[in-house]
Amino acid sequence: MATIPRGIRNNNPGNIRWSNDQWKGLIPKDQANDKSFCVPRTPEYGIRAMARIIRNYTKYPGIPGVGKPNIDTVREIINRWAPAIENNTEAYIQSVAKNLGTTANAPIDVYDNAIMLKLLKAIIMHENGQQPYSDVQIMSGINLA
Repeated sequence: MATIPRGIRNNNPGNIRWSNDQWKGLIPKDQANDKSFCVPRTPEYGIRAMARIIRNYTKYPGIPGVGKPNIDTVREIINRWAPAIENNTEAYIQSVAKNLGTTANAPIDVYDNAIMLKLLKAIIMHENGQQPYSDVQIMSGINLA
C-alpha cells in the first residue's frame, strides 16, 4: 500500500510551514496532527494559501543589485518557496520551468489563472511526488485567493 505524502495528507500540497499567518480554513495548530506544517480543512484552502503566498512574492524586492522591482520568474519564486538549505532548489526550478513550458529566468504572470494553474500543479508534483487534484479543484483554490 502506497504511503500518502504528508502534503496531500495534510491538505497542504505546498508543504507550507506553520507561521504567524492565520490562513483561511486552517485547523488551529493546537488541534492539528502536524506541528511542523499547516493543516488546512480542505485541499482548496491549502491551494489558496499557495496562490496567496506566490502572488505576494510580486510585492517583494527581487534579486539585489539587479534592479528588478519584484519576484516574478520561476527561479525567483522557487528560490523563495524552497530555499537551498532544505531542497535541491536548482532541480526544483528546472522541473517547474519545464512544466510551465518556459525558461527559469523568464517573467511569468502569477495573476493569470492559466499560468497559476500550471505553476501550482508543478509545485504540488515536486513537493509530493504526485499531483492528485483536478484542474477544477485547483482553480477553486486559486479563486479563493
